[in-house]
Amino acid sequence: MQTAPPVPRRVTRPRADALRNRERIVTAAREMFVEFGPEVPFDEIARRAGVGNATVYRNFPDRDALAREVVCWVMDRTAEDAERALAESGDAFEALSHFVHAAADERISALCPMAASAFDEHHPDLEAARERVERLIVELMDRARAAGQLRPDIGVGDLMIAVAQLSRPPAGTGCVSLDRFVHRHLQLFLDGLRAPARSELPGTAATMEDLRQS
Repeated sequence: MQTAPPVPRRVTRPRADALRNRERIVTAAREMFVEFGPEVPFDEIARRAGVGNATVYRNFPDRDALAREVVCWVMDRTAEDAERALAESGDAFEALSHFVHAAADERISALCPMAASAFDEHHPDLEAARERVERLIVELMDRARAAGQLRPDIGVGDLMIAVAQLSRPPAGTGCVSLDRFVHRHLQLFLDGLRAPARSELPGTAATMEDLRQS
């Protein structure tokens, strides 16, 4: 007896409007996490995103899932900033500087506490986003160092600590009102990274592993 050929399985893809809703939710959540902290009510996020509560919960069943998505989204945008900087021709240190200023505009300082919150820091999506960012930042720094423009005693952890600390105060502490100072202070920091160094730094260079263990 001849068996019937298998029926091809239909691959369902999210509808365009569903993707737009998800993006609106993540964008609204990122804005509100920066303004008020990660405990902002889902109802408020839904209202700002212009969607119903059910749409938020359909995309993100709990706060951890939404916080992880926001952190991954910001890291992906930061990685894209690094890729654009690497694509720039000419001065390697200027490319690094452009990345630092762009990364600050992603408000990574206000979102950093969420990366150490209750959600699984070893989630595959989070690890992939983190590894991509770290690889690109190392490439930017190596290029500037090879050009003799970046002092040799600076590690990638040093750079990210400074960007996080100088870019924004913690979420919910009036960080938006202090935006006008951010790039001024970052430029002072960048001037201190240039080679040749005017002084010797105490201690050892910070790595990203140091940051994860702290």
